[in-house]
Amino acid sequence: MTQFSDLRLDPKVLKAIEEAGYTTPTPIQAQAIPHALEGRDVLGIAQTGTGKTASFTLPLITRLGRGRARARMPRSLVLAPTRELAAQVAENFDTYAKYTRLTKALLIGGVAFGEQDKLIDRGVDVLIATPGRLLDHFERGKLLLTGVEVMVVDEADRMLDMGFIPDIERIFGLTPFTRQTFFYSATMAPEIERITNTFLSNPARIEIARQATASETITQELIELPATKRDAAAKLKREALRAIIEAEGDKLENAIIFCNRKVEVDILSKSLSKHKLDAAPIHGDLDQSLRTRTLERFRAGDLKLLIASDVAARGLDVPSVSHVFNFDLPSHPEDYVHRIGRTGRAGRSGKAISLMVPADQKYLEQIEQLLQRPLPRGIAPGIESLKTAPESDAPTPRPKRTRGARSAAKVDAPETQVETPLAEPVAQIVEPVALAEPPVRREDAPAPRERRDADRSNRDRSGRRDNRDNIVGMGDHVPDFLLREFRVA
Repeated sequence: MTQFSDLRLDPKVLKAIEEAGYTTPTPIQAQAIPHALEGRDVLGIAQTGTGKTASFTLPLITRLGRGRARARMPRSLVLAPTRELAAQVAENFDTYAKYTRLTKALLIGGVAFGEQDKLIDRGVDVLIATPGRLLDHFERGKLLLTGVEVMVVDEADRMLDMGFIPDIERIFGLTPFTRQTFFYSATMAPEIERITNTFLSNPARIEIARQATASETITQELIELPATKRDAAAKLKREALRAIIEAEGDKLENAIIFCNRKVEVDILSKSLSKHKLDAAPIHGDLDQSLRTRTLERFRAGDLKLLIASDVAARGLDVPSVSHVFNFDLPSHPEDYVHRIGRTGRAGRSGKAISLMVPADQKYLEQIEQLLQRPLPRGIAPGIESLKTAPESDAPTPRPKRTRGARSAAKVDAPETQVETPLAEPVAQIVEPVALAEPPVRREDAPAPRERRDADRSNRDRSGRRDNRDNIVGMGDHVPDFLLREFRVA
């Protein structure tokens, strides 16, 4: 059996590995490290929890043991899709490079630029970063990538499949063509692999297990919940999850519960805490310091239930996670493999339980197609009570109006129903008019008969009316053009 001492690693690295308690490399490490030390590009595909991070960290430290970094010009670059994964790579570097003089810098969001700038100015051998923060430093003129000798893309499929392609292409264009490149991932779809071929030159392909397979040490189970109203589905799943957690009892040492949406992470965390369960959320919208403290509590055993979005599915290395719950089935089947890979790591046994409602059927079909086998079905404790759960908690739907509803209502109305008479309101409106005083006739105004006689006297012999005395509203000053007579010739 291959030992770390057979891999031609730096003696200082071997000493650190021995102190960490490792003697035998995993299959991905045993096959990838020799190619990496030869200077070849490496495309590594293996299940989660098989030691991919160490398979590129160990040869990276050995290669960088000779030489020194210059200010603002890192000698190697490691790209990770999330802050948590980048921080985990940095921890691995600290563990294996403890007896070397190599330096590192971690560039992630949520941390002030000032401290990161100071590290870069002093010069670093290993730069570990997320793509966005790396480009922020470059655009500010604080970083040069022309001295990069080794470039690593961790979780390559996630980096290329989740909108990072433009950033990755730009970063590769800023590094030297002569660099050595490592691509590592648990899954590698054919279309993603074609993209990697543009970045790697004659790579050594290391595929330890069939792509997108889960570890055999993980017991998988699917709980199918009954059909219910859409608004009540989340409530039903919360009740089922609490029942499962209670049934697991002492076997559940700690667990990561995955949700698809950040808002659902917060809702579920509050619900579990309300029912006296030790739970805390972690997702991308939380402050970085809070996310770090939450992870530290979970790793230390001070937190039992970690409610997470997919930000924690990639590369979160907590060796002793006993359970993983999929509160929501992931929309991307590859994410299922990464989620359940948080348990059953390093040869330990683990259990992954997924909740499903009928609306998730299409996601289940994609997952089973990827795994090439059906998920074992299970039954949630108290499922019969959940089926008959009162619907009073769900919002009462508004009745739908159908054609002819009004006429039906009139027909079905009881005969004793009397409409409110309108006579009283009309009387209220008419009454003020009736009580109004009649208009007072001016004393100098002619009587109606006198007006008619005056009108006859105003007509001339041709029958035309004389308008001189009948211009209304003009007062004593009538314009001359109004008094002219116009005759048609």
